[in-house]
Amino acid sequence: MSKPHVIVGLSGGVDSSVTALLLKQQGYHVTGLFMKNWEDDDTDEYCSSKQDLIDAVSVADKIGIDIEAVNFSEEYKERVFTNFLQEYQAGRTPNPDILCNAEIKFKAFLDHAMSLGADLIATGHYAQVRENPIQPGNYQLLKADDGSKDQSYFLSRLNQAQLSKTLFPLGTYLKREVREIAREHGLINAEKKDSTGICFIGERPFQEFLQRYLPRQPGIMRTPEGKVVGEHEGLMYYTLGQRQGLKIGGSRDSNGEPWFVAAKHMASNELIVVQGHDHPLLKSDGLKAGQLHWISGEQPRTNWVYAAKTRYRQPDAPCEVDAIDDEEVTIRFGQHQWAITPGQSVVVYESNVCLGGGIINGAI
Repeated sequence: MSKPHVIVGLSGGVDSSVTALLLKQQGYHVTGLFMKNWEDDDTDEYCSSKQDLIDAVSVADKIGIDIEAVNFSEEYKERVFTNFLQEYQAGRTPNPDILCNAEIKFKAFLDHAMSLGADLIATGHYAQVRENPIQPGNYQLLKADDGSKDQSYFLSRLNQAQLSKTLFPLGTYLKREVREIAREHGLINAEKKDSTGICFIGERPFQEFLQRYLPRQPGIMRTPEGKVVGEHEGLMYYTLGQRQGLKIGGSRDSNGEPWFVAAKHMASNELIVVQGHDHPLLKSDGLKAGQLHWISGEQPRTNWVYAAKTRYRQPDAPCEVDAIDDEEVTIRFGQHQWAITPGQSVVVYESNVCLGGGIINGAI
């Protein structure tokens, strides 16, 4: 009987490299696939794709697997980046990593892998997938054991077909253990810094990058009481809760606390700012979200205590699903949530099982 063929998304980073190594050790027939998904100004200053490919090839050679490269930049631009720009232009703050996972890493990549004869795909995400123990044939997405690295939030729009074909070998490992494995096996990227920034685009000055696609539309920056305190460059360049980059100095009648973005008035092109992290306009008891996706195919129950995140680096917050239909969900929290942001994703959990979620329409 032939060994299952797993194609691993090899990014050149330590996580995907150790993923490929572990699967080979477990007896799978492993092939690496390097995805190039961005070509605009692909320079060494911000995009590391050239070096990443070199590292991925080096790792594949070291652990003894074949590797090929594929270019998904057209799919990325069409399925992810166009939506990214549309959302910013509408005054919302999208999360491209979530859409990128659903459309590129687990759709374009999965389809390509299957066309190459793969049985399964695998990535270096910190998450887990299992068949539902009380509902055979239905797959669940679980948090990783390493809570500080858990990436289930970014995988919350995956569906049953995608999860049924996916392995997450790092789900039971701590990050320090992954680096130790890489060191023990002499992988070139054992100490390589984790990538951050926009999915596939890399780290770069964000406002400068966005201005190339969405030209400046300056307007006034004012307090809720109407006092003008500065000028903004364009509402699309700011997000709720933002503190850095507002360029507002102190004034004699100010309380000396830092300024935060509290609201965007699209019709009048005004940016509303407040002072103090705990300003009431930055706190909300709940939210409404649309574009819903539930991993199991079943909606969560109302009047049942769940937990949810409205941004990645946030502790789980106890909540209830107050109302739900096919179009929108209303979620209420037990405690005030800070700077709930339209365009971001709310992701709902029951214990360590990720149920899915939706795109935030607004706070309530």
